[in-house]
Amino acid sequence: MENRRMGRHGLEVPALCLGTMTFGLQVDETGSRAILDEAVERGLIYLDTSDAYPLGGTTDTAGTTEEIIGRWMKEKKNRDDLLITTKCFAPTRSGPNSWGLARTHIMDAIEGSLRRLGTDHIDLYLAHMDDPLTPLEETLRAFEDLTTAGKVRYVGCSNYSTWRLGKALRAADSLGISGYMAVQSRYNLLYREIETELLPLCLDEGIGLMAYNPLAGGFLSGKYRTGQDPVAGTRFTLGGAATIYQDRYWQESQFAAVAQLKSEVERRGLDLVSVAVAWVLAQPGVSTAIIGASRPEQLAANLAALEVILDDELRQICDDTWWSLPRRPVAPGYR
Repeated sequence: MENRRMGRHGLEVPALCLGTMTFGLQVDETGSRAILDEAVERGLIYLDTSDAYPLGGTTDTAGTTEEIIGRWMKEKKNRDDLLITTKCFAPTRSGPNSWGLARTHIMDAIEGSLRRLGTDHIDLYLAHMDDPLTPLEETLRAFEDLTTAGKVRYVGCSNYSTWRLGKALRAADSLGISGYMAVQSRYNLLYREIETELLPLCLDEGIGLMAYNPLAGGFLSGKYRTGQDPVAGTRFTLGGAATIYQDRYWQESQFAAVAQLKSEVERRGLDLVSVAVAWVLAQPGVSTAIIGASRPEQLAANLAALEVILDDELRQICDDTWWSLPRRPVAPGYR
């Protein structure tokens, strides 16, 4: 497994990270453990999770994914062999102060994640979304206190707009604290909006980029066809995630673009999944790409991306996929 620096910072992370949002709803615990076992066997030792997962769940299921990982790590006794990213923002209970990035919620959230994961520290702790109702300084000081206490090694953010990330960086500078050293953002062949401003900011400031959705929620596997209904049990049908993912990708223009790309890729004897992930890894500023699976055997094509060489012609074909799509407004919030 190739290792990369998280931006200009000292943390080294594998180029591929295992996303676990499917664990506990789309995939049961037995299946989740099988995926984790296969991942570690293949050198995929970086795990990304959240106290809000599994995706598509409710407040009642929030934290289930962390619990599954925690029980697995306890059985395997392998915590020291892993890197773990988890996140806070979403409510994991009802009542006031149960969500967002206020100090009180962050302090509650980290204790919950540590307990569920059965660990004494988180390697990289992220703000899952931006919280415009809480001063950035309050959020950043709370995160800094967690690092000082040793409960968190590094902090970052996810789904931040460029201007808010820029403000957060300046706020950290004015406070004389480390602040965010990584940002997790959606990035794939069908969604490249971050190249306009966010990626240049990350490159200039030395912020590491964790690219999520490199396969567009499975859409870039090429398994879906025009006129097909979303497949039950996928993120295109699960709870609140269904509307988000259908709006993102279940569009006629996206079907056509993927069909054309799949034809070109397979004509070269390559796998679309491997090429899609390889393309993300080849982009400047990407520290790691977060891959997912609902079955252990799906990991193979993702990991094969590390061996794919994108020649100039294939790069142009990938670029043509993006430019063939109509421009759409960038959604706020869960970007």
